[in-house]
Amino acid sequence: MTSSLQTLSALQIGALIQAGAMSARDVAEATLAACEACEDKAVFTRLTSERALAEADLSDRRRRERRPLGPLDGVPVAWKDLFDLAGIVTTAGSKVLAGEAPAQADAPVVTRLKAAGMVTIGKTGMNEFAFSGIGINPHYGTPHNPHGADTPRVPGGSSSGSAVAVARGLVPVAIGTDTGGSVRIPAAFNGIVGYKATRGRYPMEGVFPLARSFDSLGPLCRCVADAVAIDAAMRGLAAPTMTPRSLAGQKIIVPGNILVAMDYEAQVLAAFEGALTRLAAAGALIEWRALPALDAVLDIARRAGGLATREAYLLHEKRLNGPEAAAMDHRVVFRMRHGAETDPAAEAALVARRADLIRETRKAIGAGTLIAFPTVTHVAPPIAPLEADDNLFVATNGRTLRNTMLGNFLDWCGVSIPCGTGEAKMPIGFLLSALGQEDTFLLAAALAAEETIRG
Repeated sequence: MTSSLQTLSALQIGALIQAGAMSARDVAEATLAACEACEDKAVFTRLTSERALAEADLSDRRRRERRPLGPLDGVPVAWKDLFDLAGIVTTAGSKVLAGEAPAQADAPVVTRLKAAGMVTIGKTGMNEFAFSGIGINPHYGTPHNPHGADTPRVPGGSSSGSAVAVARGLVPVAIGTDTGGSVRIPAAFNGIVGYKATRGRYPMEGVFPLARSFDSLGPLCRCVADAVAIDAAMRGLAAPTMTPRSLAGQKIIVPGNILVAMDYEAQVLAAFEGALTRLAAAGALIEWRALPALDAVLDIARRAGGLATREAYLLHEKRLNGPEAAAMDHRVVFRMRHGAETDPAAEAALVARRADLIRETRKAIGAGTLIAFPTVTHVAPPIAPLEADDNLFVATNGRTLRNTMLGNFLDWCGVSIPCGTGEAKMPIGFLLSALGQEDTFLLAAALAAEETIRG
């Protein structure tokens, strides 16, 4: 069973459980056994075996009584260690929080997936305080990208363990957070689907924050259909209601001004352009057009890390300037402290400028339009050089976050879909985005486009 579960989607597993072809208990036991046997001990920070088996037994009871909760009833799910699970400490990838009191209750979004019948398997590893797109953690270990056959490569961050858990076939779905790319980057690096919802689409209570005006959530999974089903459950719906849109006549803007930079790996651009060619052949209308607002966002990010860094600094200011800083990842401390360079007046100006740029891009793009560019400019790099060289780490982290952070700043939603491979056969991601609050449109379009993008 373990080998078959490694390739099945969440919806396929749910359908087999409801058909009686396998029990939720058997699925949970096989999933837990695979997680325990995994040689990469950094993927999970905690397995919730007792809870998982109890939830699986309830799912089987519902099936016997012919009252399933929906298409995800009995399906395993893992949670990034930013989400509160009752009775467990939320560490946010940091030793600093390891001694805090356990969570009193599940985060509301956890409760919603439990109400859909999903079985919580455990908590996954992550960057400390979710502050990196690389995925390295010196405290709990760095999960290795399962595609790195030549040398250990980064998983992407900050939802590193969530992505690797899905890519290794340990679970069909893991939930992450995305403040600057932390769902879409690891999805791209690991060759899976990652959906970042519009900020505020799901309840954020019980989720340890990084920068509240940028934080969003989303699933990492094996296909867009799974993301659609998880999205519905996270919104408290019994089942998804959307259907795929036709690609014929669908406008897709490709912002050429962020594709002319010299730091794209050639194979990344080739895979991206190949997917565009396939989309055009399927009837999509590809429009290459500069979006000046994107250049403005990149310029803001280059200045002391921008607004998100300022918010992260204010959240952790006491830790960063106190004795706890010595127990934190020095790379996190160094980069967060840049937020002190933005004073309140500059912060207010950035907030106003952000609102202007959101309005500007909404007007320039228009409703019902997709935006496309590579999820990341490069494939997942080796771990060792980044651990050895802090300057290389900072430069690579900025390059890794460059494309995805645009959507967070402009309040877009986005889906990363695999579109090919590059150096050392490492996966490449194709990022489809849409304006904020157009999640249903985006997911429907991604359903229609996924097979074409994958090629």
